[in-house]
Amino acid sequence: MADTKGFSDAVNYSNRELSWLLFEKRVLSEAMDKTIPLFERLKFLSITASNLDEFFMVRVASLKDMVNAGYNKKDIAGLTPVEQLEKVNKETHELVRQQYATYNNSLLPELLKNGLRVIERHEDLDSEEREYVDKYFEDNVYPVLTPMAVDSSRPFPLIRNRSLNIGAIVRKKNGEGEPDFATVQVPSVLSRIVNIPSKEKRSVILLEEVIERNIHKLFLNYDIICAYPFRIMRNADLLIDEDDTEDLLKEIEKQLKKRQWGQAIRLEVEKGMDKKLLKMIQDDLKIGNEDIYPIEGPLDITFLMKMYDLEGFDDLKEHSYSGPQPVPALPEDADIFEKIREDDILMFHPYQSFEPVVRFIRQAAKDPDVLAIKQTLYRVSGNSPIIAALEQAADNGKQVSVLVELKARFDEENNIVWARKLEKAGCHVIYGLLGLKTHSKITLVVRREENGIRRYVHLGTGNYNDNTAKLYTDIGLLTCSEAIGEDATAVFNMLSGYSEPRSWNKLSLAPLWLKDRFLYLIGREKEYALKGHPAHIIAKMNALCDKDVIEALYEAGAAGVKIDLIIRGICCLKTGLPGIDDNISVRSIVGNYLEHARIFYFENGGKPEYYCASADWMPRNLEKRVEIMFPIEKPALQEKIMYILESQLKDNVKAHILFPDGTYRKVKRHNEEAFNSQLAFCEHSRIVAKKQEDIINKRIFTPEMHHK
Repeated sequence: MADTKGFSDAVNYSNRELSWLLFEKRVLSEAMDKTIPLFERLKFLSITASNLDEFFMVRVASLKDMVNAGYNKKDIAGLTPVEQLEKVNKETHELVRQQYATYNNSLLPELLKNGLRVIERHEDLDSEEREYVDKYFEDNVYPVLTPMAVDSSRPFPLIRNRSLNIGAIVRKKNGEGEPDFATVQVPSVLSRIVNIPSKEKRSVILLEEVIERNIHKLFLNYDIICAYPFRIMRNADLLIDEDDTEDLLKEIEKQLKKRQWGQAIRLEVEKGMDKKLLKMIQDDLKIGNEDIYPIEGPLDITFLMKMYDLEGFDDLKEHSYSGPQPVPALPEDADIFEKIREDDILMFHPYQSFEPVVRFIRQAAKDPDVLAIKQTLYRVSGNSPIIAALEQAADNGKQVSVLVELKARFDEENNIVWARKLEKAGCHVIYGLLGLKTHSKITLVVRREENGIRRYVHLGTGNYNDNTAKLYTDIGLLTCSEAIGEDATAVFNMLSGYSEPRSWNKLSLAPLWLKDRFLYLIGREKEYALKGHPAHIIAKMNALCDKDVIEALYEAGAAGVKIDLIIRGICCLKTGLPGIDDNISVRSIVGNYLEHARIFYFENGGKPEYYCASADWMPRNLEKRVEIMFPIEKPALQEKIMYILESQLKDNVKAHILFPDGTYRKVKRHNEEAFNSQLAFCEHSRIVAKKQEDIINKRIFTPEMHHK
């Protein structure tokens, strides 16, 4: 066995924030990839912009808070908050430069070539277009705007977080007094993409250009000296002291309002903005030079997601990925409880429909033999059929208990609305545990049957959100296993205030035992390797940054355990360390669907164990959240899980490999056939669905025809 001393040294770990920025570059590389249809590339670029917004509002904001508080503790990679902030600043400026280089040099010319002209500046409009734009402004935009001037009687206005604004320097027409600052917010209630009638190519212009062209109409008593767009990002991390909070619901509502006016942490301005105007904005926001981002192009390129929806460009979109498929063995008219009694059902979304999960709760709501439904909700869709089913269940007299996690970041407002709605319908609503987020995905249905009470359970790696289930890859299990049913009851008793049981049958929970369980399973593989037995770990997740887990992986790798990690986002583990060499590999798959499932395989001396979980290998998941890991024990279902893992390990189209130098690079194919795991899953799902359809059709009774 190699010497494992020193694996705990900071040099063996990557910084979490810098690792996340590497993930962002992998997403950006999809926007740069010319083999991908043009409109899909627009979508990927838009995703990088919204990801970066959230990164600033939460992660950069948190670093700034630490620096302001004089907090000097080093991170897993040995960096202080000041050092992290310096490195993050450098990388984010470079990332933004790459985003706009992709937009300006690659995407805009391609759009023009394919019949879509994006008019970048209002000065480029011809006379007919100017006439149309001015009329559009007067009819549709002008009535919505609120121009604000700053002078001795009017203070600098509060600029909302993430809002797009046009700042101007104005001077009174009579020439008296000093030039003043004025601003107008670009209204988010209006479409940012304005179609312009055109004889040849389809033409669009952005709303801020329409407003900037007509800004003199908003300040009639002033001359406009200059006008430029700007946008700010504010600290949006909620600071809630739960110990001193009597009503969590009200406290979160109060903090949500503050999110709009938190400390300004990033200022985006059009490149070449008038220096005096920039100084006015900078002084008011109290923002440093390092936090100013001069942008060569339109600010806030998340509008590209809306451009994707423009009609008439279907040929520039990806059609290889099919929509969700029917779940095998679950025809539409099937009794879902009967099917679960026949065998456990494993679902792989979005390749298989999320509809059975919705149907499970809907059927439970109507079934006279169902006594109780208990569920955790972390993020749900805007018009959730699951919420509607829970309301109906309460209306039908069932005992309905729902844990709504109010602290689900950026979904707090949504979840407050659902919590109130459910309470109104007669559901018992729990707001989670003090100091912990409840991130687990579990539903328990208690049903009265001939042989007594039977418990049906759904466990998942993803949220109960029918919309994101079409975009995120996740695993779901429907079972009526007695052991899991007992554990599920214990989970909900724990969440509603009772103490946890002395032991669990099948489920492992964070923050109580899950981390220790993972460390035990990794350690067990290490022991097998030391005894000369084959030892193998395959772990798929969104992020890996827990130091104890990484150190355990290093030690297992040094002992000879083959470790294959499939990690979409953050990875603080390094590959190729001395003594471990190539025993540990890391790959990240960035494709049309967001990889979200957490799957774990341990060889266990020839008796393999398979698990799925709601948790990543991060301190927050393992130590500060309620998470659940559940085993997959039926051999047929284990085969499905292994098929998923093996397919992702042989992906050579969408996979990026982590190299010892800390960079990620796409797999080099040489003479190998291209294999895209997500497309393979789509195709496999189509084949299985077709076979299932044929079986159902053969069961249909066909009357014999008598011919005269």
